[in-house]
Amino acid sequence: MLIPILETSPFLCENPLQQGVWRALKPIILGLAVALALIAGWTDWRSRRIPNWLTVPAFVAGVAVNALAGGWPGLKTSLLGAVLGLVVLLPFVLLRALGAGDWKLAGALGSFVGPGVLADLLVGSIFVAGIMALALVIYKGRVRETFRNIGHMLGAMFRLRMPGEAVSLDNPQSLKVPYGVALAFTTVLFGVLSFWGARGR
Repeated sequence: MLIPILETSPFLCENPLQQGVWRALKPIILGLAVALALIAGWTDWRSRRIPNWLTVPAFVAGVAVNALAGGWPGLKTSLLGAVLGLVVLLPFVLLRALGAGDWKLAGALGSFVGPGVLADLLVGSIFVAGIMALALVIYKGRVRETFRNIGHMLGAMFRLRMPGEAVSLDNPQSLKVPYGVALAFTTVLFGVLSFWGARGR
């Protein structure tokens, strides 16, 4: 379940001044995360790449704005969010099932929204990516081949071996779902629902 960041920041402190700063900046922080997702999703859709010039400055901005809003607790939460995104997706990058740009995007988004919200975004993006993959497989008429590849990957996992290039990003014939688009879509949807919920209160 997506829980609005506007209500669940772990670094709301007892200092009234700090609370005022956080309440003033939280819509901006979420808006920056949504803007990052939109740009990253667009570039991933168009070129199948999410460039470093986008993700690295975004990570720095996420850490800075959270530190400004929440002080040391805000900085800690931002870094934990970035680490969560990078650690969770790293195995998929090493298996060549996910691009480095997608990986860095998850880290950058985590620096804005923190670990709790990022966990929701990652789970949601898996479902979105699954729907995209299913639609692509059906559209391309490659259902049998896809089931064979899934069996090959599961077999490799049980044997504790790498699945091989046939089912990795290195295979030019494999169908590739732009995960950055799925993560971006989930983030934008989350942002819309959060702002909508905030307006309704």
